[in-house]
Amino acid sequence: MPIQIPPQARALLAAQGKAIASRQGPVAGFDSRVMRGRASSGYWRRLQRGVYATFSGNPARETMLWAALLRAGPDAVLSHQTAAERHGLIDEPSPVISITVPASKRPARVKIPGILIHRSDAILRARHPAMLPPCTRVEETVLDLIQIAPSFDDAYTWICRAVGRRRTTAERIRRAMDERKKMRWRREIALALGDAEDGVLSVLEYRYVRRVERPHGLPVARRQARIRQRTGNKYLDNLYEKYGVCVELDGTAAHSEDEQWLDKRRDNASLFGGIVTLRFGFPELGDHRCESAAYVAGVLRDHGWTGTAHPCRRPGCRPTAAIS
Repeated sequence: MPIQIPPQARALLAAQGKAIASRQGPVAGFDSRVMRGRASSGYWRRLQRGVYATFSGNPARETMLWAALLRAGPDAVLSHQTAAERHGLIDEPSPVISITVPASKRPARVKIPGILIHRSDAILRARHPAMLPPCTRVEETVLDLIQIAPSFDDAYTWICRAVGRRRTTAERIRRAMDERKKMRWRREIALALGDAEDGVLSVLEYRYVRRVERPHGLPVARRQARIRQRTGNKYLDNLYEKYGVCVELDGTAAHSEDEQWLDKRRDNASLFGGIVTLRFGFPELGDHRCESAAYVAGVLRDHGWTGTAHPCRRPGCRPTAAIS
């Protein structure tokens, strides 16, 4: 028969996705022996050592997250990829549940299956004041993920997602970073946050600004510029509105780099609503970045720009050279 739920346990179970740790039994009105008995008889389900779901069916994601937190111990919070999941920065649950605990804690001397434990001295500051299950703030989550990112491009992607999906602002991330004594890529991230505030919300856009537009002295484009059409609004990545020129960025890689470069040179300068549209991808923002700057400069000058592109620091850069 189903066990009678003590009144003092109902609110606790409701808050914890119907999961409970054996250490919570006395406070909730459960005898520890009864709890083990309900699990062994199949009325309850054991999720972690000393943690049970108070039902026998398949647990929901929230119940599994609570079970991991209860297993890790008091003051544990969801962090890193799992916090990103809760904040809507990723669209699919991560297979491993990431948790941060105070640095002084030592939960589970052995590895806990399915759980990755991080430790931090600043967990109380990093914890979101209201979210349940307990979770790091979105700004702290972004910075945590930057710390473990394999490359700066991957790090910048987390900023793009957080700001682009309107989960936080670049200024809030900057303030959170200022609270940290140690921060990977601190100077680069500070500069990148300024770009994110200006609407640079993808790695390709970041590369265009940092490798093509800015180092070659091109005018500053308007990012994510909205163009009204009969069928709805269209957003252009980089619009040089005064000159009727835009640069669209495409991350697809269906052909080799050389083939993409030739294809895009052939297709560039196509018209879109009276605007000359140039389209670049990863190759044009990498090895071909100086050629791309020369191409943009040439089209801008054809449409009224009176400035002159200048060489960047790369050896052999000649952005004023004619493009055949």
